[in-house]
Amino acid sequence: MIGIDIGGANLKVVDDAGMHIHYCPLWQGAPLAELLEPYAEPAAVVMSGELADCFASKIEGIRWIVGTVRAAIPDAAFYGTDAAFHTRPVPALAAANWLASADYLREEYADAVLLDVGSTTADIIPLNCFESLKGLTDTRRLQKQYLVYTGMLRTNVATLLSAVTLDGTVTPVSTEYFAASADAHLVLGQIAPEDYICPAPDNGEKTRDAALRRLARVVCADLDEIGRDGATQIARQFWETQRTLIARAVGRALFRSGAGRVITAGIGADLFARELGGVTLEGEIGEVSDALPAYAVREVALRQRACD
Repeated sequence: MIGIDIGGANLKVVDDAGMHIHYCPLWQGAPLAELLEPYAEPAAVVMSGELADCFASKIEGIRWIVGTVRAAIPDAAFYGTDAAFHTRPVPALAAANWLASADYLREEYADAVLLDVGSTTADIIPLNCFESLKGLTDTRRLQKQYLVYTGMLRTNVATLLSAVTLDGTVTPVSTEYFAASADAHLVLGQIAPEDYICPAPDNGEKTRDAALRRLARVVCADLDEIGRDGATQIARQFWETQRTLIARAVGRALFRSGAGRVITAGIGADLFARELGGVTLEGEIGEVSDALPAYAVREVALRQRACD
């Protein structure tokens, strides 16, 4: 059996060979069916891609994803926010990938809050609250601060910063999509160029110099106007804001759940483990922790099969 996580931007597959991540922007008509062709085994699937704005509604997205996956993999089953598997498109399939992670981890890590920081979002999941987590929509998770809509790669810098301080001068930012979180993290050495797997905002190079140029545009400047130090200040202030936003949500989940520790997964696992005094899941399950929902839904399905 394989595990599949279909997001709006990325397709993640876990099989016996390990983890496979494909950039798959559904809103741009990415060829999901073609990407799934090499994976012919029975599959356990989770999704969040139904929210892509190419679909008029979430249920339309669910129907399309289920139909596309089952055309390529007829034996696919889909995990829902009711913690059950389905073979037909039902509303419970919307954004259930985080719950699969919780289902897999909740017994061994019942004293922990899971922080899974991916390219686009951060999931904050108190693992000792599994029953109360069932049925939560992304809207409810946003309200509870279990979902923080910022990630390591795809966040528009201007969504977190309304202004930056450049050499002591408060400077409002442009709200154009000039720079992404990947640019800030690349400049600060928190990701490597090979981790920058989504297109850059200008479809340009994924080098430190190119990232600095994009960051300068956030304040409507060329790099020679504010210098490398100025662009780096923008990156640093973005990171400080992002870190604070996520850390506060994690602290709230720790307090409300009574959990005693933080475990981290996703592309931001190492960074946030250092920042928050947590431990990463990579030591337990290896590199597939970067595709935790895909790995988790596979393990949950195998566990249920063993019990049947």
